[in-house]
Amino acid sequence: MVGITSYGTYVPRYRMSRKVIASAIGWFNPAFLPGEKAVANYDEDSISMAVAACTDCLPEISHDAIDGLYFATTSAPYQNREGSAIISSALALKPNIRTADLTNSTKAGTTALISACEATAHREIKNMLVCAADCRLAKPGSTQEQVFGDGAAALLIGSEGVIATLEGSFSVSYDFPDFWKSAYDKFEHTAEERFIRDEGYAKFTREAITGLLKKLKLEPKDITKVIFPCLYLRDHAAIGKKLGFNPEQVQEPLVTTMGEAGTASPLLMLSAALEEAKPGDKIVISSYGNGSEAMLFTITDEIEKKRPMKGIKRQLASRRELTSYEKYLVFRGVLPVEAGVRGEVGFTWLPLNWRERKSFLALCGSKCKQCGTPQYPPQRICINPDCGAVDEMDEYRFAEKEGTLFSYTEDSLAFSISPPQIYGVIDFDGGGRYVFDITDCDPGSLKVGTPMKMSFRRKYFDENRGLHVYYWKAIPILE
Repeated sequence: MVGITSYGTYVPRYRMSRKVIASAIGWFNPAFLPGEKAVANYDEDSISMAVAACTDCLPEISHDAIDGLYFATTSAPYQNREGSAIISSALALKPNIRTADLTNSTKAGTTALISACEATAHREIKNMLVCAADCRLAKPGSTQEQVFGDGAAALLIGSEGVIATLEGSFSVSYDFPDFWKSAYDKFEHTAEERFIRDEGYAKFTREAITGLLKKLKLEPKDITKVIFPCLYLRDHAAIGKKLGFNPEQVQEPLVTTMGEAGTASPLLMLSAALEEAKPGDKIVISSYGNGSEAMLFTITDEIEKKRPMKGIKRQLASRRELTSYEKYLVFRGVLPVEAGVRGEVGFTWLPLNWRERKSFLALCGSKCKQCGTPQYPPQRICINPDCGAVDEMDEYRFAEKEGTLFSYTEDSLAFSISPPQIYGVIDFDGGGRYVFDITDCDPGSLKVGTPMKMSFRRKYFDENRGLHVYYWKAIPILE
């Protein structure tokens, strides 16, 4: 019995009302959607969001038990470097695992999910982690700018403790010219919207879901929830109706609350459905992109044991308004700003980053075997003045530890895309202290003793060498 054993999501804290977009560029495109979109912070991208979703998916699961990781995205920071390997390193997974990136289509998330289930069913892999994330750049004034939202989802696939068993899948593939982007393009090209709606979403989604139901000899009335993404709200409702589903059977598409998140969109909707699912429920999940893929899952009794700590509802509720359209453009690199001398990026030492990869990417320090003192960065000689043991250290991971803010500085002279630059000393629960950049907080909102946690972020972009350099930052824990 193969299926989903755990799930997690990540929605960035920033939300931008579509009224903000309308007020800035409505003179060019007056047709605007209701609601808001989730916006990744300036130091976030598809890789950092995927790490956050995977962390939410694996709260009580040993990372050594993960045998593989698939990463799906259409907005990879690199064209020739495996994002799944970076994510695996950040999660401190064992090195002898299978990793792969699936990209170039928004249905890549379900492709990764089907591939993981097949690998697990054949006993090649015991536990496969699937994550999908997108942080897509849309041209100002376009419909895509309004609709696209940022987010990530992660699912753990295995055969023990399964909360949703895979009953079957059905795929259709077409070289359909709806959206495309060459290696030299900054923004996506798009065909005429009516053509996309009538020939794309309306036909491919229906073909995949109808094919799945026919294959499994089921009727729409047998399904508890049906999930499928669509950029266009009216067409989303029409597709569900034409498929024979009642409105209460159709999962809400999240377009008005966070936007359409590309490869992550169907997995985020699946996570939302799993939060409310009951044993025996049947859930159909379908994707869209150069065709469509559909899968059927049956919920088991294990679902009650695997309710997430956060959940997508709580993440959607934990939000901060982004009221400046210009700031959004700067975050995305569409509107250049003067960084000055203080904003210049120094030389990135690749050998050093490789040697210290566990310390930098996985935030691994050390813990003294003699006195039990945690310490970061990792040390050979124990920093405890009453100990001083030499070469008596175990590896100790700080990334999953919470802590409190011991001291902090809001620096208005240091360069930051979102000034002021904030950094502070974090006292970790259980021991250990270090200074980190602080993100996802407003100026003046911090105080000594604020509960903090760690978040994997992009520290800087070395434009001269095309390098995205990642590290961990501290963020306040918000109730």
